[in-house]
Amino acid sequence: MSQSPEPATPSSIWGGRFASGPAAVMQEINASIGFDKRLYRQDIAGSKAHCAMLAASGIISEADANAITSGLDAILWEIENGSFPFRVAYEDIHMNVEVRLKEMIGEPAGRLHTARSRNDQVATDFRLWVRDALDSADIGLAGLQAALLAQAEAHAGTVMPGFTHLQTAQPVTFGHHMLAYVEMFGRDRSRLKDARARMNECPLGAAALAGTSFPIDRFQTAAALGFDGPTRNSLDSVSDRDFALEAMSGLSIVGIHLSRIAEELVIWTSAPFGFVRLPDSFSTGSSIMPQKRNPDAAELCRAKAGRLIADLNALLIVMKGLPLAYSKDMQDDKEPTFDAFDTLGLCLAAMTGMISELTVNAERCKAAAGQAFSTATDIADWLVRVLGMPFRDAHHVTGAVVKAAEAQGCDLAALPLEAMQAIEPRITADVYTVLTVEASAASRVSYGGTAPEQVRRQCAEARQRFAL
Repeated sequence: MSQSPEPATPSSIWGGRFASGPAAVMQEINASIGFDKRLYRQDIAGSKAHCAMLAASGIISEADANAITSGLDAILWEIENGSFPFRVAYEDIHMNVEVRLKEMIGEPAGRLHTARSRNDQVATDFRLWVRDALDSADIGLAGLQAALLAQAEAHAGTVMPGFTHLQTAQPVTFGHHMLAYVEMFGRDRSRLKDARARMNECPLGAAALAGTSFPIDRFQTAAALGFDGPTRNSLDSVSDRDFALEAMSGLSIVGIHLSRIAEELVIWTSAPFGFVRLPDSFSTGSSIMPQKRNPDAAELCRAKAGRLIADLNALLIVMKGLPLAYSKDMQDDKEPTFDAFDTLGLCLAAMTGMISELTVNAERCKAAAGQAFSTATDIADWLVRVLGMPFRDAHHVTGAVVKAAEAQGCDLAALPLEAMQAIEPRITADVYTVLTVEASAASRVSYGGTAPEQVRRQCAEARQRFAL
């Protein structure tokens, strides 16, 4: 490959309209190479597909196409081996690649930009990047689901308190609790897959905003890059980033789900609860209190949900008032998007590690499950099922039984039968069979319920449904 003796200057890249280069501060605010160099793989892939289409359409010669493709391959090698000269003077990844290509192969490099603009080029690169990032996020979410499912299977019969308002409500199983998050993250995967499907159209060929007069084949480039087809309106193709907004909205919901389970890990690992223990690898100590085991990884996952929401909000604000078609404001689409996917990837890895390695204190969970009269609903159900009492009446009777137990300072299973019969004479000793936490949990056999048999069935179904 020949070396071009004189590299292009910024003013020559922009064309004859400008006599001199930008002021230093203009160059600083205008340049995006510091962050958009992450798009190099996508940019080179898009350029190779565009080059092949130009040659197939007779717009450039096969010789020029071969030189361009070889040069792009050489640039890819340079970047991945750390020898590529990224230069702020050339603003972005697109111009850095184009200038380097000219340095390598000379005149044929100038033919690559025929029938395209940086507007459709960056829109294509960015869609390719987000598409790849969504695929990675799906892999991370599947790994977290698998970790949760393994805990669910191991603890299908481990009884713990279920809460409403963070008050003890009814006994549930730890496995059932884990499966709740398997479902949440399953819906998250579905949302991200929907976003991926909707964004899988190729903007390349829309050019600056109006299309091109060259006889290009947009279907060829779309197919070469794995898109379902080309975008249908050239103005829309270069002027919207709703594909990134939709993806980041999905990421924000994932972040909320991560934050909720992180909050529970923080609570469960505290001394008053002691339900679970995180491994040393995901805990930290204190600089002054040697006894401390802090769930910092969980706390940081909880915090970073706010960061995901902020990244989404930042891009929403950038896009909210832009006229068609492209505006330079849209250069600020990448940093929040990159940050959101980076943040999510880190949180998914941390949460998967915590869930995979946590240990459950089954005895502590069981003891807590029996507190606060958690089997009261089981008495009401027994009154309905055995005595044929209307549920509202049974609810009233049960409330009186709870009040009597509270007055005697005992739990429901320890309340004497005579005390219950003083409230409802038809109650028999059979009522005690439903008052253990194990019996309470085991009785919830409705589809999706907490009974161990249901949990095991749901685990098997989840493995198949989510391909885990």
